[in-house]
Amino acid sequence: MKVAVDTNVLVRAVVRDDPAQGDIAAALLADADLIAVALPCLCELAWVLRRVYGFPPSDVAAAIRALLAAANVAMNRPAVEAGLSVLEAGGDFADGAIAHEGSWLGGETFVSFDKKAVALLAAQGRPARLP
Repeated sequence: MKVAVDTNVLVRAVVRDDPAQGDIAAALLADADLIAVALPCLCELAWVLRRVYGFPPSDVAAAIRALLAAANVAMNRPAVEAGLSVLEAGGDFADGAIAHEGSWLGGETFVSFDKKAVALLAAQGRPARLP
């Protein structure tokens, strides 16, 4: 079976806070021929793991990297790597993913009121500025 997963399936598989749903999620992911993981799903996953469950950035990155390493997972790998680079530099996964996708869509400069995101992206050599 080829599936497109929602964030809650990934959260259950990672956190296992509901044992029954965790088992179902893990089995689904293990049995799928293809797991399509949309970029918004990963942005939500990173946010939920950090803000709801208190995971440190390194554990969030490890969970996302485990998905990247799985042979049956399809995702926008360049955008995910961009998100991980900002997360691992101390920022938010979503900021890196948004900046990458915005560039892919033709945007030349990432613009945000988030001073930290702008500074992290600029430090990585990506055009970024405050409005």
